[in-house]
Amino acid sequence: MDPMFIVFDIDGVLADFDGGFIRAWRQRFPGHPPIPPAERRNFSLLDDYPADQMTMVQEIYHAKGFFRDLEEIPGAIAAVHELLAMGHDVRLCSAPLTRYVHCVPEKYEWVEQHLGADFIPRLILARDKTWVHGDVLVDDKPEVVGSRTPTWKHVLFDQPYNRHVEGPRMNWSNWKEVLGV
Repeated sequence: MDPMFIVFDIDGVLADFDGGFIRAWRQRFPGHPPIPPAERRNFSLLDDYPADQMTMVQEIYHAKGFFRDLEEIPGAIAAVHELLAMGHDVRLCSAPLTRYVHCVPEKYEWVEQHLGADFIPRLILARDKTWVHGDVLVDDKPEVVGSRTPTWKHVLFDQPYNRHVEGPRMNWSNWKEVLGV
């Protein structure tokens, strides 16, 4: 098999965004129960929470340390290293928040902490992922659109909020089968 150029999103694919959000929410707003990840129906948290809690939601993911301290989704890091060992070119592509002050440097810190400093050159930050070349983009976002026709095939990383979308779907248990490696 020829080597592939595989691009992975970070949040919701490698890093447990929902788990980090729930932990921070419970600490910051103990009197308000969070929406359990299994009950989420929208990619954007802001679309799942009532309007009167939008500021609370944003306080969580705009806070210093939020992105840096996200835990790995079990199996993600081992799979990335295995793909590299197989000879595939693996890159990470993440869309930073427009309020980026903590988000951008913390994504670099997360990659360094979980994958090592040698992986930093493999990190691409782009609001429009259609500009990124690849054979496959693994992303939890149900529809990845932008200003270009993508060169990659979109493989959904399975999350409760994207189960209404048809198409190839993977998790860290079935990744070899789905990616065909």
